[in-house]
Amino acid sequence: MNEDVARPRQPSMADVARVAGVSAQTVSRALRGSAHVNPDTGRRVLAAVEQVGYRFNSAARALSSGRSLTVGLVLLASGGHYSRSAVTAGVESAADDAGYAVSIATIASLDARRMERALARLADQGVDGLVIAVPLISVTRKMEDITRDIPTVTLDGSRTAGARVIGIDQREAGRIATQHLLDLGHRQIWHLSGPDEWLEARQRREGWQECLALAGIEAPPALEGDWSPGSGYRQGQIIAMIPEVTAVFVACDEMAFGLIRALRERGRAVPEDVSVVSVDDIALASYCTPPLTAVRQDFFGHGAAAVRLLLQDDATVEPSAVEATLSVRASTAPPRPR
Repeated sequence: MNEDVARPRQPSMADVARVAGVSAQTVSRALRGSAHVNPDTGRRVLAAVEQVGYRFNSAARALSSGRSLTVGLVLLASGGHYSRSAVTAGVESAADDAGYAVSIATIASLDARRMERALARLADQGVDGLVIAVPLISVTRKMEDITRDIPTVTLDGSRTAGARVIGIDQREAGRIATQHLLDLGHRQIWHLSGPDEWLEARQRREGWQECLALAGIEAPPALEGDWSPGSGYRQGQIIAMIPEVTAVFVACDEMAFGLIRALRERGRAVPEDVSVVSVDDIALASYCTPPLTAVRQDFFGHGAAAVRLLLQDDATVEPSAVEATLSVRASTAPPRPR
């Protein structure tokens, strides 16, 4: 038997055109996303593509449109595992919906040179837009040059002149968490912060300090963690030995999990002895023991919104403000009478 004769023929653009009742040129324009194709015609073409099983070569599409159909995402290897995964899932979901691929560059540490190399690598790939989820406090001239030439959105990360920002106000997150504890009657409110080189960590700490100052309370020295449950556990061992502490604002959920365990092991109950509030409100927060009060960040939603903003292809469109909201659960309560 002749294998060449037996092999089934792959559907062609002409097959799509025949089923859709249009020309092959119209099919080509529709698959490129041309604005000159009537929406109804475009839908007929897509239905025909599905019907005949045609696979449009992405390299040919990129060549004809002058676009790579790829979004670049820059991530930091360290930090919250859950937040990083959720951001990535959000970016990939929105990109896939728009027919784009995602190219990911992960840097090992908060280092400007690593960041420059990651951005340059994505720029060399010809990505159509950049999503930056790395919280560098300062940026270099090279970063500015790259993000000026390529549409860029940052997720509470590195601020460059040309980038637009999506995310909650991190100072406001610190104020909301601290004010919740003040409203419950706490006055000895300590803070477990993230690493000082992270922009978000600094801003959340500043929000805590500002809120206490407005209440006429001098902020105690902040303790510093590295976003991990282990660092929360280690600092929790210290906090548990300070009897006057009745509440702790923790910079992220994962550190709060470790802190709560340390308090429990040291015989200090949450929230009866120490109330705990954090930032992120990841899915595990509501399953913590006790369920964790937290300021919400929608990492998946922010990642998806960043891609949609990039693909609007209009630099004048500003991202919508993302409101910080508090999910109140059982880890916070009024302090015990003394």
